[in-house]
Amino acid sequence: MTSEITLFVNPTAGRGRGARAAQPAASALRAAGFSVRTVLGEDADDALVRARAAVKGGTGALIAVGGDGMAGLALRAVAGTRTPLGLVAVGTGNDFARALGLPVRRPDAAGRMIADALKCGRIREVDLGRVGDRWFGTVLASGFDSRVNDRGNRMRRPAGRLKYDLAMVAELAAFRPLPYRIRLDDGEVREIEATLVAVGNGSSYGGGMRICPGADLADGLFDITVVGDCSRTTLLRVFPRVYRGTHVVHPAVTVLRAARVEIAAEDVTGYADGEPLGPLPLTARCVRGGVRIIGP
Repeated sequence: MTSEITLFVNPTAGRGRGARAAQPAASALRAAGFSVRTVLGEDADDALVRARAAVKGGTGALIAVGGDGMAGLALRAVAGTRTPLGLVAVGTGNDFARALGLPVRRPDAAGRMIADALKCGRIREVDLGRVGDRWFGTVLASGFDSRVNDRGNRMRRPAGRLKYDLAMVAELAAFRPLPYRIRLDDGEVREIEATLVAVGNGSSYGGGMRICPGADLADGLFDITVVGDCSRTTLLRVFPRVYRGTHVVHPAVTVLRAARVEIAAEDVTGYADGEPLGPLPLTARCVRGGVRIIGP
């Protein structure tokens, strides 16, 4: 492996933590004898072009500094290649890093761990989700949760998580279960009424909400959590349990497993790793060993 490492940085992640975290991560890598090159980019598209160029040019590893959005962007550069991915998780979500057991919001520790793992060859293959040419590490969300994202993204104020809390309250007032069509692997199409359908490669989204608590990053399968037709009162009672992952025992919740899932519903946007994929219908495939991860 070449000793040249590429640091892929989102300077705005975590309200500026990305820029601050890049320096200690780079210092730890340089102290271990690696040559570090930093990629910023003028915007997401430009950053992705530069990251792909680094991978094509033979960089020893791509280290993403930011949150789940940055990790998702980095996956688009390294998925399906032999270039390993490291994560310095300093965003607001960091669900992919949590699922992998990596340090969160500790850039010094993450940098040291990555340097040590590269020297010792601690690199493992984990599964990824794929929708068309887009890859994701955590959860493909659709339904109530994606509509909260839609509304929150349209709101200019307030800033931060409070915006999405207010968006959730507004969506609760207006939301009704949706008619979904779901097909697992080569099975028959199922027509159901559902509040949300979450396709989990990893277990959590939204900064620790364990919507698919049993998801395994190395089993070649998605966990698909379906919250069925339920009242707003029931949703308010069940949804807080998602932080512990105990919502799956409620009668309104069903967990399915498949390597391929087709989901369709009217006027619903799919989100993966917190970023919009596009309107349903969407088909997601679990790609076994889709990316090589550095450490722990």
